[in-house]
Amino acid sequence: MATQLDTNTAAPTEARNGLGTAGFVVGLIGLVLSPLPFIGILAWPLVALGVIFSAVGIARVKARKATNKGLSIAGLVLSVIGVVISVVMYLVYDSAAREVTEEANRAVKITYQVTGDAPEASISYTTYGDSVSSATEDVTELPWEKTTETSGLLKGGSLSVTLGADGGTVECTVIVDGKEAKTATASGAYNTASCSDF
Repeated sequence: MATQLDTNTAAPTEARNGLGTAGFVVGLIGLVLSPLPFIGILAWPLVALGVIFSAVGIARVKARKATNKGLSIAGLVLSVIGVVISVVMYLVYDSAAREVTEEANRAVKITYQVTGDAPEASISYTTYGDSVSSATEDVTELPWEKTTETSGLLKGGSLSVTLGADGGTVECTVIVDGKEAKTATASGAYNTASCSDF
């Protein structure tokens, strides 16, 4: 007697590993991008998708609808690490941006001083920050002093004193917020004392 085949038996379900694999791929890319300045902003959505896709991939493995458990777990781990790095880098960049802003807004007081016994001298001083100002004064009596304020990310100035034909000795001093930042001396006709790079 011929054996009758059971045509009602369900065909085995084909494993669908797409989400777990996608979670691994986007998690890996997000992890690579997460520590990079500026470009790292692209890591946020990638690592978030990596967590979601990998978690769904693991759930599908448990439901016997997928077979790539290892890849899904690896994707989840990479994505979580990417999230942590992204958060840390955000905090670092935010702190650095605050410090830069505070420094740019901070005003400093600069005092230029010239002392000595020279009977005449030409004094030139420049202050820079948000703006640049320069001036030159010919003096016949020392000491001489000028105080100004400046602010900006890059701030500072320069002071130079050139002796006249009768020579003598001069000393230039720059004081920034009450602290001596630069000093120099010169003597003899037409020599120059320069206080810069502070």
